[in-house]
Amino acid sequence: QVQLVESGGGLVQPGGSLRLSCAASGIRIIFSTYVGGWYRQPPGKQRELVATITSGGITNYASSVKGRFTISRDNNKNTVYLQMNSLKPEDTAIYYCELTGWGQTYWGQGTQVTVSS
Repeated sequence: QVQLVESGGGLVQPGGSLRLSCAASGIRIIFSTYVGGWYRQPPGKQRELVATITSGGITNYASSVKGRFTISRDNNKNTVYLQMNSLKPEDTAIYYCELTGWGQTYWGQGTQVTVSS
């Protein structure tokens, strides 16, 4: 069974930084062949795409985070990262990691990010 576990969320002041990690575990999964992604759900709003990274390392970002966030992956550790810099109050949300490929999609449990002074 595949399990995704997010970590690294917390409370930070505007302008601060956080690094989220998403560790995948479980047999059968070939981590390097999956597209990794981060989504977020602000309070009272729908879940939205933040960033993706393909198996080939191509990245894509929502316009609201481009230039501030960086998605990366370490295939040796089966982990996807999201480095978040210059955080704004509007970045406050529950952040979810996602792994998709081979007709399957896996989701993490979510980690809370709160940006407030």
